[in-house]
Amino acid sequence: MLRLVTRPLLIIFLTIFVNLVGFGIIIPLLPFYAQTFGASPLVIGLLFAAFSLCQLLAAPALGDLSDRYGRRPVLIFSLAGTVVSFVMLAVAHSIAMLFAARIVDGLSGGNISTARAYVADITEPKDRARAYGIIGAAFGLGFILGPALSGVLSGISYTAPIWAAAGLTVVATVMAWLWLPETVHRARAGSGNPFSYLPELLTRPAVRRILTIDFIYWLAFATFQTTFSLFVARRFGFGVAKTGYFFAAFGVLGAVIQGGFIRPIVKRIGDKPTFLLGLGFSALGLAAAALAHSVALFALALVPLALGMGFGHPTMSSLVSLAGRDDEQGRIQGAASAIESLGRTIGPVWGNASLQRYGESTPYISAAALLVITLLISLGIDGGDHDQVI
Repeated sequence: MLRLVTRPLLIIFLTIFVNLVGFGIIIPLLPFYAQTFGASPLVIGLLFAAFSLCQLLAAPALGDLSDRYGRRPVLIFSLAGTVVSFVMLAVAHSIAMLFAARIVDGLSGGNISTARAYVADITEPKDRARAYGIIGAAFGLGFILGPALSGVLSGISYTAPIWAAAGLTVVATVMAWLWLPETVHRARAGSGNPFSYLPELLTRPAVRRILTIDFIYWLAFATFQTTFSLFVARRFGFGVAKTGYFFAAFGVLGAVIQGGFIRPIVKRIGDKPTFLLGLGFSALGLAAAALAHSVALFALALVPLALGMGFGHPTMSSLVSLAGRDDEQGRIQGAASAIESLGRTIGPVWGNASLQRYGESTPYISAAALLVITLLISLGIDGGDHDQVI
């Protein structure tokens, strides 16, 4: 089985890695870039939210389409949409154009959920946490090189990193087109309006609980991630370069944890305890970061946060996949992506608005509180299989 999945898993890893390098370039840059157009913190939050709201609308449809017609064409379409959005971002001359670029990216943004469904197609349930750990390592590595490139290229201009992100996403699109094999047979696909599946999925206790956990989890991290640049700018006076380098260092920790530690830890204690451990570390790290008033203490606070994300992200994905049958992974992952997008829609608006109104510590304290709530709800998880995860 290992030999059968090695090649497609390697290709999906490389595709997501190159795509995430482009994404990693944008994250630390966007708040500073938007400020050159006169955007307030609230408007910056709305820019992040616009992407996630459009992804919320598109993700269930893309998940169903990937069940019907295959993961490969949906992944290629979403990557191409990201290329178009980056070009729009680079040539923007107004805040309205920034919003248009984020909307295009969101409507075509099914690449991550489709990649997760692809992994579920080619792995057995017992191997999925490891496989998602490999995909998590692609995230981590992407967030090493991407923010670092953003920091370096921002010295040329704010648009130079955006053009680099567009070029890298073109490379990811070509890689998927040339080398990614298909996994889905159309005979196994469902039919009907994909939005009609969500109410039915939510009537199933296992899926409902997992999606609730998934929502609060990503709401918390969206609050943290989308306020990071403004937090370090206000508290420590960072610009794009220092912010990018900090993101890169954070990515090093994430890649090491998800690529090297997640497999033996999950094998030893299981998905649920690893996920709970991740929640505890993350909440601790966020609370410590909110209270840190020196760069050294802030960097130290990011260590338990990186541990928490490294433990939590792949096991969250694994628990989502176990909530559904093998022949409905596209729908399950599409629903999860929609729920996550809802969290990512609310998180940036709350995080940036509260930063603007109450100060830079508020988003981090509230995110830590949300993760504590997630931990309490997650105590009901039974790490079983399919509709027995609760």
